[in-house]
Amino acid sequence: MRTFCLVACALVLAVPRIGRGTDEVVATVGERKITRAELEKHVKPKLVQLENQRFQVLQEGLEELVAEELYKREAAARGISVEQLVKEELENKVAEPTQEEIQKLYDDNKEDLEGQSLEQLRPQLVQYLKQQKLAERHGQFLSELRSKYKTTTALKPPVVEIGDGGRPARGPTSAPVTIIAFSDYECPFCKRASATIAEVLRHYGDKVRFVHRDFPLSFHQHARLAAEAAACAHAQGKFWEYHDRLWKVNDLSEPGLKTLAKETGLDEAKFTECLTKKPHSAAIDRDIEEGTAAGVNGTPAFFVNGRMLSGAQPFEAFKQLIDDELKRGEKKS
Repeated sequence: MRTFCLVACALVLAVPRIGRGTDEVVATVGERKITRAELEKHVKPKLVQLENQRFQVLQEGLEELVAEELYKREAAARGISVEQLVKEELENKVAEPTQEEIQKLYDDNKEDLEGQSLEQLRPQLVQYLKQQKLAERHGQFLSELRSKYKTTTALKPPVVEIGDGGRPARGPTSAPVTIIAFSDYECPFCKRASATIAEVLRHYGDKVRFVHRDFPLSFHQHARLAAEAAACAHAQGKFWEYHDRLWKVNDLSEPGLKTLAKETGLDEAKFTECLTKKPHSAAIDRDIEEGTAAGVNGTPAFFVNGRMLSGAQPFEAFKQLIDDELKRGEKKS
């Protein structure tokens, strides 16, 4: 059984270094000159995605090479073949799936199985569970081998330089991981992601600092006004109370925002004046400008210590990046 594989081919992507900037002219239209800096700014979201994809492939390839070397070393130390080592440490130590595990897997996915019975799918379910258990044991065994044979990796992920803009934040400034979010209160995916972020903050506590930045999309009728309203709540020291309530309501019209302000316990007169005069527009514009410069072209967009994560990602996607950043922090200390 193959528990790891060699990278079949090298990935060669000529991806320009993000943000390097240059006055090199790459096109002219009449007297109009288009520079490389202008071009890279225009396509930066795509470049960021390419850099992330490239790093992911390189990281997976590096893990495969490290695993291969560790297995070889341990097999040699025991005087056996790699195949025998795999049999002893993986195959022989993974139990057959129980009836309860098979039933649970079937029940959890029943809606997508198009009416097929458990007995019809039993071979596939058993095979899936075996592969899952083998993968888990493989990970455990690799951790054991990494401790036994001094193993370090120095592959650095692509990082986008992005600040918090002095915007509202949860968590201590000393937290080893900072998540900067660019959100739109009218975006359904942002609403879904807000529940995931709440789970992240509960799980990691003081290890994570979360920063909200506004990125109201032009085609969302009330998104900009909702961002203004949240800023007005912030001026009264109740940003997070108002922010959290915004995800739970459907009416983001001006009357709806004022009703929400009343329910949040804000001074209604001050809130109404703030919403009318919009003293925080410049800060919201700055969020949009800096988000766009960092590669944001939709919402939600997150930067986990500068590592971009786009869309309403599941908890596991955040956990993978946060755990990796915490490990990197431990290595530095």
